[in-house]
Amino acid sequence: MTKIADYISKSARQNVLEAIKRANDKNEYHALLSLTEARALERADAVDRGEISGRLAGVPFVVKDNFLAFGAPTTAASRMLEGFKSPLQATAVEKLEAEGAICIGKANLDAFAHGGSTENSAFGPTLNAYDKTKVAGGSSGGSAVVTALDIVPFALGSDTGGSIRQPASFNGVVGVKPTYGTVSRYGVVAMASSTDTIGCFATDAADAELIMDIMAGKDDKDMTTLPNFFEPTAIKSGLKIGLIKDTMTDDVDADVRQVTSDYVARLKAAGHEVSDVAMPIAQHALAMYYIIVPAEVSSNLARYDGIRYGHRAEGVTSLAQLYGKSRDEGFVTENKRRIMIGSYVLSSGFFDAYYLQAQKARTLLINEFDKLFEEYDVLIGPTTPTPAFGLGENTADPVKMYLADIMTVPASLAGLPAISVPAGKSATGLPIGVQLVGPRRSDADLLALAKSMETA
Repeated sequence: MTKIADYISKSARQNVLEAIKRANDKNEYHALLSLTEARALERADAVDRGEISGRLAGVPFVVKDNFLAFGAPTTAASRMLEGFKSPLQATAVEKLEAEGAICIGKANLDAFAHGGSTENSAFGPTLNAYDKTKVAGGSSGGSAVVTALDIVPFALGSDTGGSIRQPASFNGVVGVKPTYGTVSRYGVVAMASSTDTIGCFATDAADAELIMDIMAGKDDKDMTTLPNFFEPTAIKSGLKIGLIKDTMTDDVDADVRQVTSDYVARLKAAGHEVSDVAMPIAQHALAMYYIIVPAEVSSNLARYDGIRYGHRAEGVTSLAQLYGKSRDEGFVTENKRRIMIGSYVLSSGFFDAYYLQAQKARTLLINEFDKLFEEYDVLIGPTTPTPAFGLGENTADPVKMYLADIMTVPASLAGLPAISVPAGKSATGLPIGVQLVGPRRSDADLLALAKSMETA
């Protein structure tokens, strides 16, 4: 796979034209919803004339189509926003463009980022980069696939409960979910505001480190952002690493367990101390997540009412019909399911029984992580319980689909940094990733560890 450095010395126009050609040549994967060709070439010419410079001058990239960006519609892969032209750009996109990067397209996703396979896109699923009969993962499946197919050296995604890490594992690339608040969410369509994070996909940890270094920092337009703490660092020797044994049970695919064990062996060979740790509360994290997140989803999607912006139904005769028909036509089934669950757990009589209890359990989960990080520098486990599953395999069973996130949601609920790194392949050649989780604001340390293991 090509890396960012491979693009720096070449003509920006050449870089963009070649990336667009690769995108068109690999269109059967349906990883991109639109191309920003005209604007990309305009910016490329400005780079070649020396009018735009920076650490990413002339490097093409792709953004998930829930990021507001110029040059193409921002749809969130939903009929609700089909054709929506953004009046502004996301802060993360602006920061990358300030360093000379060039956005060439918008990647496919599960509509409004609701899903774990990119099969919930209103415009059709994205196919896995290694096997077209398998899912790309989600919700940032398109961004993972364009990186894995080498269309661009990096892509942006959003991670609410595993939406970067899971597709990164399924497609054999690096996927970074930073500490909550590291990167501004301004200009990104909201899903669940207490766990939404902005991260990236890259072909290796060094490139991911560079992208995160550029995007991180305080943004006055997003009051949840943290003062910039991200600073690339060297690997620390003799780290104490905890292997979460609850993620290595017989319920986990044998190939996944073997690849994880092999990666642990390499960590030990590199001089790190690895021992098993128990985290029994993690088994309840998925239940917490699918109470808390739908509650926030139902609130965030209330703005799509067919009046202010977004899809507006025709042939209605009352306000109630306008609301109902616009939402029915604009949202996919999974959007409606999460809105209904969220409305239910927030309703009178059920708020205390469900939502409040889930938030209390979330605090216990955070406390458990904090306790483990008093003794360990990093926690490790598989990113997903299986390699990529088949297209259509889980679509009829929402609970089975949700279980694909069982290993990624704990870090999201706790606001911790976590990255998925390629660790090996299954017997059938599908990529398998392992997940590294660290204490809050240890993002650079995790990437340093990942870099050291790539070169070990």
